[in-house]
Amino acid sequence: MSRKRVLLADDHRMVAEGLRGILTPEFELAGIVENGRMLVEAAKNLRPDVIVADIGMPELNGIDAMEPLRDHNQDVRVVFLTMHREVAYARRALEAGASGYVLKHSASEELVMAIRAALDDQTFISPAIAGEVIESMRRDPDLSMDPVSSLTPRQREVLQLLAEGKSAKEAASVLGISARTVEFHKYEIMQVLGIHNNAELVHFAIKHGIVDI
Repeated sequence: MSRKRVLLADDHRMVAEGLRGILTPEFELAGIVENGRMLVEAAKNLRPDVIVADIGMPELNGIDAMEPLRDHNQDVRVVFLTMHREVAYARRALEAGASGYVLKHSASEELVMAIRAALDDQTFISPAIAGEVIESMRRDPDLSMDPVSSLTPRQREVLQLLAEGKSAKEAASVLGISARTVEFHKYEIMQVLGIHNNAELVHFAIKHGIVDI
């Protein structure tokens, strides 16, 4: 029987190479990519059985990559492997359709278990935060307490690119829109979040996992 194919997405090459050693005894490695936009393209071309992705990646973070991934394959299985143990990140990932949420400091067995669960159409959350996630879902079922949820997917894309230091023109080129449209989205983002300058915009993006430091 052929082995299931896994696509890795992590902008830290050493981490990705370490994961190769963990996964290849049981799974076939379909490829390794280093940012969210490369992930979307690779997933479309390679059609892996499971994607293992970091959340914090350049140009398009893992959670915001979920929507275009699902546009190409509604049944895509994504397991997030991340250093972020904050419940809000896990909630966002699961709401976006992730099959698993594994903390990077967890034992490697957890990642393998999460991939197996994804292949069985089940959901796996690292036990270290599973209880907190369930309690959060009970207390705030619609993510109303998460300010990121007030932004549209396009606004989050614009926010990430600007927070990474791209100009409006550079962000427009990445997104295939005009610089004027980027500026409009920036204005809307600042209005929605009550942000008054670029420094506050970058701080918000870092604090809420849109970009990594």
